[in-house]
Amino acid sequence: MAYFYEEPSRTFSEYLLVPGYSSSECTPANVSLRTPLVKFKRGEEPSLSLNIPLVSAIMQSVSDDRMAIALATEGGISFIYGSQTIENEAAMVSRVKNYKAGFVDSDSNLRVDNTLADVLALKEKTGHSTVAVTDDGTSNGKLLGIVTSRDYRVSRMDPSMKVADFMTPIEKIIYAEEGTSLKIANDIIWDNKLNSLPILDKNGHLRYFVFRKDYDSHKENPLELLDASKRYMVGAGINTRDYEERVPALIAAGADVLCIDSSEGYSEWQLRTLKFIREKYGDTVKVGAGNVVDGEGFRFLAEAGADFVKIGIGGGSICITREQKGIGRGQASAVIDVAKARDEYFKETGVYVPICSDGGIVYDYHITLALAMGADFIMLGRYFSRFDESPTNKVVINGNYMKEYWGEGSSRARNWQRYDMGGGAKLSFEEGVDSYVPYAGPLKDNVALTLAKVRSTMCNCGALTISELQQKAKVTVVSSTSIVEGGAHDVVLKDNGGGPIK
Repeated sequence: MAYFYEEPSRTFSEYLLVPGYSSSECTPANVSLRTPLVKFKRGEEPSLSLNIPLVSAIMQSVSDDRMAIALATEGGISFIYGSQTIENEAAMVSRVKNYKAGFVDSDSNLRVDNTLADVLALKEKTGHSTVAVTDDGTSNGKLLGIVTSRDYRVSRMDPSMKVADFMTPIEKIIYAEEGTSLKIANDIIWDNKLNSLPILDKNGHLRYFVFRKDYDSHKENPLELLDASKRYMVGAGINTRDYEERVPALIAAGADVLCIDSSEGYSEWQLRTLKFIREKYGDTVKVGAGNVVDGEGFRFLAEAGADFVKIGIGGGSICITREQKGIGRGQASAVIDVAKARDEYFKETGVYVPICSDGGIVYDYHITLALAMGADFIMLGRYFSRFDESPTNKVVINGNYMKEYWGEGSSRARNWQRYDMGGGAKLSFEEGVDSYVPYAGPLKDNVALTLAKVRSTMCNCGALTISELQQKAKVTVVSSTSIVEGGAHDVVLKDNGGGPIK
């Protein structure tokens, strides 16, 4: 006879936190959101930690190198999507690692015969205003000039004007030779009041740029997530098919942590993948696994060597696995069960394996609930897909700006490896949808607002750290009527913005 759980499968919306005593020290400014990313032994510090408990999902519509840079700036980490060629994924990882090193590969390049229209189109595509003009239009061609926003005025110039006619030519550009240290490059920038400094090889070919903004970055972003070489940290997704080729390429590119991207992690396929990594690299390569929804699945992956375990099946906003296959579990129930197993495993072995709640986040307060229930960090897809930095198009739908967002199990992504059950190399049926989400602006502003809510709620619970929150939190199940009571009710809301009331 099948096993039946006594408790129903619950979501985060079915719970609330009950306030605890808050001392005068409990102010949001005193809250630390630092949290372990990978496993560690009792009494030791984890080799990798996050400064905020947010990571971006392993999805085509969410996590590329631009998202990774933006999120690492705020203290979290992105897992570059693995449903692309090994070469392309490794190149994205490499771009993130090179970015913070101070020496940045140029991603905006044109030839002298390009036009102002081309400059504007490139700026719209990359978001960068510094354009290198090289002999062949590539990032490592011979530098002939530079175009910045100071070199043209759209209102007074013909869009067909050639770049050669308004660029700053190489003769008037201050540059440095390859081999110049970052410190000296920054000194040149400051001494000459530059915004950027091109680095050229002995033949005049462009190698990198050094930007003034990178010098100022750390002061403006004290939580940015950096490795020992002061480069941004980045994760990367892998699958259970081509890991023997993909893992070495990603490690060579500089990935700090890997994660097996799978809809269901309690499988021999993940065991084989983890075994390969441990036999080839020992514990030097950090890799998460999942997804699971109960303690049994957690213990399987922890014993297989996972550095963290990801929780969640069918709870994502674009996921239809539960509809299609009838498997999964309410995200809150899954987190509570796996957190209990994580604590038991730690008590038995002295090894703490962090757990990541993936999916089921609808409101910001759900993040705090997930942390209180035992999650060490949260993986988000829809949340990050709304921002400028996501790799999808911004479109107008019914007069509103939206961003495209699709699941890895949709026909658009066709990431069959994520749903691999050892059969043919194909996606037999969809487990995700193609959709739109409301455009929300830049990541930085939105993450700051979300974390302000998290810190404030933690103070209401009398906690200054995530571990303290997990110890002190009091959680209650709510009724359907109390959910209604929790929002604005029995009033007529004013329409202050002229738009729809939300």
